[in-house]
Amino acid sequence: MAEQSRRDSDRQSRLDQPRDRRRGWKKGTSFDTERFGRFAESFARFMGTATFLAGMTVFIIVWLVWNVLGPEDAQWDPYPFIFLTLILSLQASYAAPLILLAQNRQEARDRVQQQQDRDADAQSHADMEFLAREVASLRLGLGEVATRDFLRSELRSLAESLDPSDDSERREKPKKDKRDSSSS
Repeated sequence: MAEQSRRDSDRQSRLDQPRDRRRGWKKGTSFDTERFGRFAESFARFMGTATFLAGMTVFIIVWLVWNVLGPEDAQWDPYPFIFLTLILSLQASYAAPLILLAQNRQEARDRVQQQQDRDADAQSHADMEFLAREVASLRLGLGEVATRDFLRSELRSLAESLDPSDDSERREKPKKDKRDSSSS
């Protein structure tokens, strides 16, 4: 512990080490913008629901009915409803920036998603072009490859040209007459 405090004091007194430039009332306090952003989004989502609208409508109706029909000594906001107007203005003044913050965060997420979609699309396009080139090269390569039928015909002609005994046997064999085969 003493060692740590000595290192901290040495660090503060050294000229080659930057000083902490924290200003404020409390050192080490930080504002979590991500948490506040999530709150703003949930608030904006809630304000866009039918539950909020129904609840706000019921609240205003109860307010108006109580301050018009209720006992006069229990009415806190007489007819022009100045206090209700103040409350609704206050609610709107907080809601608008929170909704804008939520929209900005959504816009940032949409921008990132669109960039990822563009990158994936570009990669898919490059892959398709590569595959098209590969298929074209395979077609060109197959054009130079001998087919099975071509090989068979070439081998037959080669075998016939290499086998002279086959030709001599054909010449020496007497052709049978149809009458000879039918009598036997």
